[in-house]
Amino acid sequence: MSLRRFITPRTMAIVILIVSLATLSGAWFIELVLGIKPCHLCLIGRMPHYAGIAVALLTVFLTNRPSPSRLIGRLLLAMLTLIFLLGTGIAIYHSGVEFGLFQGPTDCTGAIEKPVAIQDFLKQLETVKVVRCDEVAMRIFGLSLASWNAVISLALAGVAGIGALGGRQ
Repeated sequence: MSLRRFITPRTMAIVILIVSLATLSGAWFIELVLGIKPCHLCLIGRMPHYAGIAVALLTVFLTNRPSPSRLIGRLLLAMLTLIFLLGTGIAIYHSGVEFGLFQGPTDCTGAIEKPVAIQDFLKQLETVKVVRCDEVAMRIFGLSLASWNAVISLALAGVAGIGALGGRQ
């Protein structure tokens, strides 16, 4: 039995759908159950997964028709490849910010300004709730969550690319 016969747009879209849902479920678990709040870049890093889920669902739906168009399935997988390459780039940038390789957004990185007066400090405590983008909140097997997102996004881009280029319809 050849592995190539399982490489269809529908199968690849289902794999992408499952992995993206698992990735986002893990992120939400870490946030809501473990109480580790995401930073600004973490939230941006989730966006390709949300978009990928929508496109993967569309791919599954359109390739489940009696006579699915080979071109539509492959075009949607090409779109998924681009979405997850973008996600990989975002995650690499975030990892670089965490490791001090890149300058991060000013709203979640860098030195915190010290207030001049105690009243200013108290006001700052009431209004500012910054989760820093340049600090690793959690590591799993030595990699930060942003680094894992880069690995997962790159793998999903590879799955989508393989599905877009080859296999059977």
